[in-house]
Amino acid sequence: MKSDLRAEVAAARQALKDEYLRRPDPRTLLTKHTRLVDRIIKALWSECGLASEAALVATGGYGRGELFPASDIDLLVLLSREPAAGEREALERLIGRFWDVGLEIGHSVRTVEGCVEAAAGDITIRTTLLEARFLVGSRKVYQRLEAELGQALDPVSFFKAKKLEQEQRHAKHQDSPYSLEPNLKEAPGGLRDLQVIQWIARASGMTKAGMGRKWSELVQHKLIERGEARQLSQLERHLHDLRIRLHYLAGRREDRIVFDLQSALAAQLGFKDTPARRASEEMMQRYYQTAKGVTQLNTILLQNLEARLAPRPDTAPRALNERFEVRSELLHVKQEGTFERQPSAILECFLLMMQHQELRGMTARTLRALWRAKRRVDGKFRQDPVNRLLFLHILQQPRGIVHEFRRMNQYGVLGRYLPEFGRIVGQMQHDLFHVYTVDQHILMVLRNLRRFTMPEFAHEFPLCTELMNGFERHWLLYVAALYHDIAKGRGGDHSELGAKDARVFARNHGLADDDRDLVEFLVERHLAMSHVAQKQDVYDPEVVGAFAALVKTERRLVALYLFTVADVRGTSPKVWNAWKGKLLEDLFRATRRVLTGEPLARDAALAEKQGEAARLLRLYALSDGAKDQLWASLDTAYFLRHDPQEIAWHARNLHYRVLGEKPVVKARLAPFGEGLQVMVYTKDREALFARICGYFERAGFSIAEAKIHTTRNGYALDTFVIMGQGRDAHYQERIAMIESELPAEAQSEAPLGPPRGGRLSRRVRHFPISPRVDIRPDERGAYQVLSITAADRPGLLYGVARILARYRVSLQTARINTLGDRAEDVFLVSGEALSNAKTVLQLEQELLQDLTLQQAAA
Repeated sequence: MKSDLRAEVAAARQALKDEYLRRPDPRTLLTKHTRLVDRIIKALWSECGLASEAALVATGGYGRGELFPASDIDLLVLLSREPAAGEREALERLIGRFWDVGLEIGHSVRTVEGCVEAAAGDITIRTTLLEARFLVGSRKVYQRLEAELGQALDPVSFFKAKKLEQEQRHAKHQDSPYSLEPNLKEAPGGLRDLQVIQWIARASGMTKAGMGRKWSELVQHKLIERGEARQLSQLERHLHDLRIRLHYLAGRREDRIVFDLQSALAAQLGFKDTPARRASEEMMQRYYQTAKGVTQLNTILLQNLEARLAPRPDTAPRALNERFEVRSELLHVKQEGTFERQPSAILECFLLMMQHQELRGMTARTLRALWRAKRRVDGKFRQDPVNRLLFLHILQQPRGIVHEFRRMNQYGVLGRYLPEFGRIVGQMQHDLFHVYTVDQHILMVLRNLRRFTMPEFAHEFPLCTELMNGFERHWLLYVAALYHDIAKGRGGDHSELGAKDARVFARNHGLADDDRDLVEFLVERHLAMSHVAQKQDVYDPEVVGAFAALVKTERRLVALYLFTVADVRGTSPKVWNAWKGKLLEDLFRATRRVLTGEPLARDAALAEKQGEAARLLRLYALSDGAKDQLWASLDTAYFLRHDPQEIAWHARNLHYRVLGEKPVVKARLAPFGEGLQVMVYTKDREALFARICGYFERAGFSIAEAKIHTTRNGYALDTFVIMGQGRDAHYQERIAMIESELPAEAQSEAPLGPPRGGRLSRRVRHFPISPRVDIRPDERGAYQVLSITAADRPGLLYGVARILARYRVSLQTARINTLGDRAEDVFLVSGEALSNAKTVLQLEQELLQDLTLQQAAA
């Protein structure tokens, strides 16, 4: 009998699934699933023989009539008194029967008094009981519960508690729906934001309990308008559809749109891959637009409910101008039709928010009117000189830039005023290093630039703050931020396409020629500085000279440096680190000297570095001649690749053992504030670099930079910057471990073992990157440049080093550039094998094959 009923339940659920996938109708599915479970639960209840004073009550989503395919079935066994021993046994049998037939039950057993007491002390229980729906048993006991809960419920305190709860929930999700794997139930703009409104309305007596509630009920109480109610129903239907499909695809409760399911979900919904965009990216963009709509209407409804339930003390309205006034610290539009009659007031309201610090938001009427009137931002609006001037004024304000641009984006105004921006709202980027949608990344870059102007954040990037304070019209950087990635997803070079858009904007808004050229340069070349810093030798005067020739002026250099720091920091918390910051700063300072008339000739640069290193050595009480033997074994390339601190550190540890037999390994905290710097000095030998990489891999470190040098007397002097081992590992223990273990590894004769490997991130597995390998001569023809792009994973660098060792290719330097889950590494290499074109091709193919196989294995 038990197995028959379980099979019946499973078959009924499968039939519902099949029907839904043929003709998707979320409300019908949720209602039918709820009624199916109702029928089974009532039948099982009738078998258990509980006392007539007990009732079975549906709560939570089940009580609401929104039972999703894999959601828990929340039940309350309601008693008029504490159960006797025999009744407890009957209850246990009942709950066991529910699970036996395949119902995942979340249950509680309480008396009426227990429910009232629990609800008084816990807002979650109070909310769950608010959705209670009678199923079977004693209706009299259930009605007593309803009556006592109704008497105990204070709508005002309930509203305040739910509003605070929503704020805390949003904070857990970084106050943004734009996560890579958003939770469509709990995140901002998710189903919970809709449910909060219904709960507050229910607690206030504006809607009825039970199944089949409609948004039109709120129209009757003048909380929303009919058009907004229809929009809410559409948004809710989309979220319901996504959640139902997620449960079916995962085969369990899954409320996150995880990478594993995004492609399958997009295919179910009919999205197709295009040359410019994945189907999953288009599907996610639609979700983000839905979440944004939910957030907008949630804000309006909460303000209306607050005005109805918990109004602030009345204060006399204070006029700002003939169109707007301040009411309870909120911006209020005096007349409903203001935006329709005077469309320029749309931008004016954001400007007023920036100019009046006492304003903490906009009234519901203002928000609603703004939302309705956004369609007035059309071609005619954009061509109006008054509106163009207003937009420039918004960019030039000393405060509120980030907050108001986010608000303009949230309410669709920014995307209407800049249609090219509107196309990238909610557009995901599966490039493995951006963790934000394109519009959110742009606003994050804007935020980072803005922080450079604020004294309270000067400790974060002192040089950037200093430069920004001395930069005239720093709002031009904000314009560049808006346009630098605005052409993503169009196909072609987004930097060039974005520069064309920026040029049109600058011309339309009357920017001076030099300002227009600066903005266009920043957009077109916004990747140039990070490319040079992370892939070339920033201590080589020729590299610096070439970069200076590209930049041309000090103003451009300062702007590009500020913009690059803000841009890299705005891609992902994992991308920025102190090492990258040091490379950018060193490149900036060296280029600035060239542009201000201090050419970095090789001889001058060499003499300057050696002089500074000698000065540092004297601070350690070393005589001027102590370094001579070591420095005599080093060539010009060594001094150009290393900064004075590194040169002094090497000499201090090696001056008395230049020709030593044993390897010297020294480690220290990296001078720029993150990771460790490790020096290895030993007689050069084949595969030395591969052995060192293998050791760091096994020890759990990742290599951020490697400077490889061979002295004139045949010793390897290699310097590594390494990261990793987690925050719990003490740096002194890590240094001691490296200094004691690495010398033996450097002298080992054991064969090189295979890479340890490791799991790829889930994002890489579902949005893989095709590895690329390229070998070509450098500009001087002295070395070959090996460029590798691949998904980052443990053992990547060691695997490359093993193959290079097999071909007897020597490494001169390595620039290890990890961008989130993406590795873009550049190696300067030499060796006889590289003089043969056929061998070079074979090496490229073997590297590519290894990268592909390792990625597939991971």
